[in-house]
Amino acid sequence: MAKYIDIFTDYGFKKIFGEEANKTILIDFLNSLLPTTTHIKDLTFKNTEQLPVTINERKAVYDIYCENEQGEKFIVELQKAKQDYFIERTIYYSTFPISGQAVKGDWDFNLKAVYCIGLLDFKFSDYGNEGEIGEVVHTHTIKNQHNKQVYDKLTYIYLEMPNFNKSEHELETRLDQWLFFIKNLESFQAIPDIFKNEVVFIEAIEKAELSKMSQEAQATYYAGLKAYRDHIAQMKTARREGIEEGILLVAKNCLENGLSIETISKLTGLREDEIKNINL
Repeated sequence: MAKYIDIFTDYGFKKIFGEEANKTILIDFLNSLLPTTTHIKDLTFKNTEQLPVTINERKAVYDIYCENEQGEKFIVELQKAKQDYFIERTIYYSTFPISGQAVKGDWDFNLKAVYCIGLLDFKFSDYGNEGEIGEVVHTHTIKNQHNKQVYDKLTYIYLEMPNFNKSEHELETRLDQWLFFIKNLESFQAIPDIFKNEVVFIEAIEKAELSKMSQEAQATYYAGLKAYRDHIAQMKTARREGIEEGILLVAKNCLENGLSIETISKLTGLREDEIKNINL
């Protein structure tokens, strides 16, 4: 049985990064990820439910929404599985902290920065270019046709966690340490050597220890973990069934075009008796 929580569950993610008592942990993580010019000293957690201007519009519910001492906004989201229009969703989410800065009366439209950060437990399929393939951190800003940044107050950062494969002795930066922590927390049996003198990581690991949680908290966590694992299993099943359905469709098309059963078997990996039973 695991000693620590899985950070890719809703409960685990918010337990580590989304509690007021743990905000030094979130601050350290964000500072490792953001430009050095955006150094956070303090954070205030805000209401995660953002209401639209009119009742006919869709609201937004964030995993974590906070603001630093300079009024800059941070949306931090956990995304466990691929979904259509995921990037569009994060762009939509960013409109709330932007429009919420409007004030009545005289206003010069000087906006505070908004950062949208997505922790992804899946691989992208829509890379902007081949150079992005295999990268962990994907940063998107507003640039013109000459690739020059024209606005530096709206930033989208996606962490493609399946691409992070560094071992403990390969960690070089503070961000590396956080990515290692996030990726491997559930498999820790004790505090790794690299974190033994790191107060923030020790605090985070101690917060994640299941035996120190109340029975109610453990029940909530395990219910979320079961739902997460069931979802992963369902996704794998759907993918496998989709592949099988596609193979059968290919075999059917081959039969209709006069290919021999032997040839179809070699092409698809299906047994000859399976091919004979395909309904044309």
